Amino acid sequence: MKELNLKYGCNPNQKPARIYMREGDLPIKILNGDVGYINLLDALNGWQLVKELKVATGLAAATSFKHVSPAGAAVAIPLSETLKKVYFVDDNDLSDIATAYIRARGADRMSSYGDFVALSDQCDEKTAKILSREVSDGIIAPSYSEEALEILKKKRKGNYLIMQIDSNYEPSDIETKDVYGITLEQKRNDVKISEDTLCNFPTKNKTLTEDAKRDLIIALITLKYTQSNSVCYAKDGQVIGIGAGQQSRIHCTRLAGNKADIWFLRQNPKVLNLPFKENIKRVDRDNAIDVYISEDYMDILSDGVWENIFTSKPEPLSREEKIEWLKNLNDVSLASDAFFPFGDNIERARKSGVKYIAETGGSIRDDNVIEVCDKYDIAMAFTNVRLFHH
Repeated sequence: MKELNLKYGCNPNQKPARIYMREGDLPIKILNGDVGYINLLDALNGWQLVKELKVATGLAAATSFKHVSPAGAAVAIPLSETLKKVYFVDDNDLSDIATAYIRARGADRMSSYGDFVALSDQCDEKTAKILSREVSDGIIAPSYSEEALEILKKKRKGNYLIMQIDSNYEPSDIETKDVYGITLEQKRNDVKISEDTLCNFPTKNKTLTEDAKRDLIIALITLKYTQSNSVCYAKDGQVIGIGAGQQSRIHCTRLAGNKADIWFLRQNPKVLNLPFKENIKRVDRDNAIDVYISEDYMDILSDGVWENIFTSKPEPLSREEKIEWLKNLNDVSLASDAFFPFGDNIERARKSGVKYIAETGGSIRDDNVIEVCDKYDIAMAFTNVRLFHH
């Protein structure tokens, strides 16, 4: 098949819409549901991300995409008992691809609501069962087990979008894009991210642990498919905070750092032991946790809305308790899709436990950035690779 008609473009008024191949057949098949323009942007960017993660790490990989940027990405590192509780997982016999998906979805559950999922490996029954509980628009994977297909085809009243992609497909070196009737053309960004990318250390600390190397690679590959400007925090084989599409890099760093903080605060015992009522919907639970962690928790609590969610009034998590808990967040890796222009980015990153950094380098203020890294004994690698994506 060389052509496929879509429901509409980015918005319902943008009709007609289609995808097509100039040469050869489309490398994708629609196994269920109707595909939209934004679905395809998420699917194709997400597939490239997980495919590269699998090649770079040798581990099964997954990502959760939303509006053409990842909300989370991860590889199959076994879950700790704490993370199982944070991610509401009670299965002790998870497959690698299910583990990767749970981590990717758990990075930023608020942003992942209504996401598009991409998997590097076959979607198996365990992954499909976990995915069936989440609010999601669709999935792309190289293959599906019969059991997984049966489960997923029941989602969204039978309309869940299921896409299969040929894992051997390789695109042309040249890509084009039309904007306002004008065609832009460029060489596809086929730069390879690996440990070789992390060899140039301008800082006094030049030591990366094996986990840090893996996490920096995950963060860099994630940024390669994130709308720029972007900054990514990663830890234990998964993204824990992404700041995407900001005009200012410090805003990227703050946004991603705040998300990383929330990810870690969800592991606080007070959060883990919130007295939820039975059969509370997952989205209501996630919203409640997000508000509980927020600064305006007491204001919302006074409205009495919590009676529908909790069996008893939860004790607040004070600002002081949050500060103390976040001191335990450490050994975090951070990557930037371009150079840091000022040391304030490092100051903010340190507050979220960053110990390792990978950034392009080349700023006229590199000396200031290096100085701040040395101040906190942070190891920073200059990649000499810019990863802008639009």
